[in-house]
Amino acid sequence: MCAYAMSSAIARKEENRLEHVLEYFEQTAARCGGRTAVDDGERCYSWGELLDTAQRIASSFVERRDWRNQPVGIVMDKSIDAIAAFLGCMYAGAFYVLVNPEYPNVRIEKILDTLGADLLIMDAKYKDKIRECGYRGTLLDIEEAKRGEVRGEALAAVRRGATDTDLLYGIFTSGSTGTPKCVVANHRAVCDFIGQFVGLFGFTEQDIIGNQAPLDFDVSVKDLYTAFFTGATLVLIPKHMFSMPPSLLDFLCEKHVTSLTWAVSALCIVTTLRGFEYRIPNEVRRVLFSGEVMPYKHLAAWREALPDAVFVNLYGPTEIICNCTYYRVTGKEPEDMPLPIGGAFPNRRVFLLDENGNEVREAGKPGEICAAGTSLASGYYNNPEATEKGFTQNPLNPYYPERIYRTGDIGSYNEAGVLCFSGRKDFQVKRMGHRIELEEIQLTLEKADGVERVCAVYGEQEGKLVAFYVGAADKKELRRAAREQMPGFMIPDMIMQVEQMPLTKNGKIDRAALWSRYKEEKKKR
Repeated sequence: MCAYAMSSAIARKEENRLEHVLEYFEQTAARCGGRTAVDDGERCYSWGELLDTAQRIASSFVERRDWRNQPVGIVMDKSIDAIAAFLGCMYAGAFYVLVNPEYPNVRIEKILDTLGADLLIMDAKYKDKIRECGYRGTLLDIEEAKRGEVRGEALAAVRRGATDTDLLYGIFTSGSTGTPKCVVANHRAVCDFIGQFVGLFGFTEQDIIGNQAPLDFDVSVKDLYTAFFTGATLVLIPKHMFSMPPSLLDFLCEKHVTSLTWAVSALCIVTTLRGFEYRIPNEVRRVLFSGEVMPYKHLAAWREALPDAVFVNLYGPTEIICNCTYYRVTGKEPEDMPLPIGGAFPNRRVFLLDENGNEVREAGKPGEICAAGTSLASGYYNNPEATEKGFTQNPLNPYYPERIYRTGDIGSYNEAGVLCFSGRKDFQVKRMGHRIELEEIQLTLEKADGVERVCAVYGEQEGKLVAFYVGAADKKELRRAAREQMPGFMIPDMIMQVEQMPLTKNGKIDRAALWSRYKEEKKKR
């Protein structure tokens, strides 16, 4: 049974609603078969080629066992073949987990231990590294998998037993115990979110999406599945280009990119290094950002460069399938106030709870941001304790089971009733008897002339508060500005200038690396 025939059979439902990712993908492949699906800068797959390659990969292992809701690790660089491998896992009934080969062996070992995966699909060049990590399961060379024949009957049998609650992917996040946690999402949750995402922001098959995020980071989920759902072309931007804005901007222009869904830090790199003085990607008409608080200076620079583009602040952790709120930037936001995170996506409920489990509605009063609705992750794979702690019964509903996710983020409503992000619970520190939000210190210092970016870090053990900044501002002037605008208990013990903010693999500021720099500087004194 060919792919398109299989697709048609499944798509003919009494209800004209699709709830499995492969249904969307196959309809797109049937409609856009010869058009470019994915371009990684070196190679391309058309939609037809991507479908064929995915089914060949699935066929190479589908008959070895029942893969339903079982993990398959993908040990590959960001590439068109990695995406084909993701789809191959779906066709086999498994869920995929990208295991970043750049990770240290110790972290890979922890990830593989959590997964307990019987199969890893990989680039051959990483075979020795994986064996060094102690993995004793089956290794499948991606090139070998691509050469297999499509086993139509076996794939069709998998689809007949598929449900929309089957697991789709897993993404590892950091864990408070030092062991990474694997957030797993199912088809129904992703279909629900992406359907809303595409509709709200007007994506079509004419779009060209410039992917910045690593494929093991949830921002990439929006890029990948938006393309699958619409037929838009997905362009994978090489990582090294983000340290070379001219090359990055040339790439965006040459590929005619129309949409960016990027981490805040990636956008800030372009403006900090004055990329727009070199070239402006004028075809970009949509800029969506998330991950951290967007500094107003950098947002203003992007809006000035792309005055006709739509800018949207997205909010949400991995556990709620990418995002649960959005805010369309108007340009009228007061710079002395946090940029709102806005209202909930359709089919979501987002609300605040106080420490006693009561809902917070009044303006200016902080509460923990909580989310409910279809688009919640299924939980943490192989970690029932963490799942029970993070995904809890809604305390506002004593009548029937209703799961919510407690984000650990603090928010409040502004006077207009719009939700704003205030900071993480763990970014809330107690100093000199006062509770301090580190984001407030950052926002204050970023207003100073000559400051591009600020990150405040508190060392609990040392009891020291250090502010790191990028820019040409004089440290003495910056300290004077701090004294003028903040009470004594909020003024950093030290202000350190850095050339650029170190980033984690997910594009967020690496606070641990900054703190290491502080300790090194302290030793010199």
